[in-house]
Amino acid sequence: MEVAAAAACGANLRFSSPWIWSDKVEGRSNGFPRISQQCTGGHSSELQRRGSEWIRRGGRVSLTVSNACKGSPQQAPSVQSGNIYTSFDSKWSLQNKGEEVTSDLNGRCIFLVGMMGCGKTTVGKVLSEALAYSFVDSDKYVEEAVGGSPVAQIIKQFGESSFRDYESEALMNLSLMSRQVVATGGGAVTLPINWKYMKEGISVYLDVPLDALARRIAAVGTDSRPLLTFESEDAYTKAFMSLFTLFNKRRRSYSNADVTVSLQNIAANLGLEDLLDITPTAIALEVLIQIENFLQRNNGMSIRI
Repeated sequence: MEVAAAAACGANLRFSSPWIWSDKVEGRSNGFPRISQQCTGGHSSELQRRGSEWIRRGGRVSLTVSNACKGSPQQAPSVQSGNIYTSFDSKWSLQNKGEEVTSDLNGRCIFLVGMMGCGKTTVGKVLSEALAYSFVDSDKYVEEAVGGSPVAQIIKQFGESSFRDYESEALMNLSLMSRQVVATGGGAVTLPINWKYMKEGISVYLDVPLDALARRIAAVGTDSRPLLTFESEDAYTKAFMSLFTLFNKRRRSYSNADVTVSLQNIAANLGLEDLLDITPTAIALEVLIQIENFLQRNNGMSIRI
C-alpha cells in the first residue's frame, strides 16, 4: 500500500513502505526529520530530505511532510504530523495491521474488557473498522433485550445481580457469533461463566490508571454510572474512590485476559505526559499488535517482516 501526500501543481509525494530515508542533518521539526516538496512553475519538483537516520519504531514512523510551490498563486496545502499515531499515516498503519491480523483471527471475536471509562466502546468501533468486523456493545445488547431500558434503570429496578444475568446471556449469544468486536461492561469479568464465553474468542484488557479514568468520567458526569456510589459533591473524588473500590474487586479477574494493553506504555512510547491525549487509533493499533503477538506465541506462526 502507498501513502500519498498531495502537493500543489499536480505533484505527489508517495511512500511505498514505512521506512523513510533522511540523508542530511539540516534541521528538525518537533524533534523529527522534515521531508518537503517544492515545485517551480508547477512542472518540476525537488525532494529535500533532512535527518540522518532510518526511522522505524516497531512499524511506527515519525515524520513531517510539507509542500510549497514557487510561482503558484496559492500556497500549496500542508500535511504535518509529529508521529504516526496522529497523522494520516496512523489510519493507514491501523488498516494495514488490521488486514494482517484479520487473516490470522479466522473469524474469532474480540472481547474488550476493562474498567468503566477505559474506552472500550470508542476503541472497539475503531478496531472493528480496521478488521472489517461488526461492533457490539454488550450493555446496548442487554438494553435492547429488555425493551430499551438503560443499564442504570435496569440495575435500579431489578438489581445488579439480575443485570449480570442478562449480561451473561448476552455474552453467551455473542460468543456463538463470528467477526465481532464486543465491548463488555466493566463488571463482566467478575463472573467465571463469562470468561468461558469470552475464551471462545480473544479477550483484551485495556489497562488505564484510575486517575485518568476518574478525570475522564468526571468530565462527562457520573449520573450514567450507577455503580459509582461514593458520596461526594466533587465528581472527580466520587469517581476515583468508587473506581478504586471496584478495581480492587476486579483486579485479579482482569488478569485472565489473553492480551493486556497498557495505556501507560503507549503514552511512554509516544512521549505523552497525559494519557487522555492518546487517540483511539493509537490504542486500537496497539491492540492489534498485541493480538498479533498473542497469536504468534500460541500458534507458532512466523513473525512477519
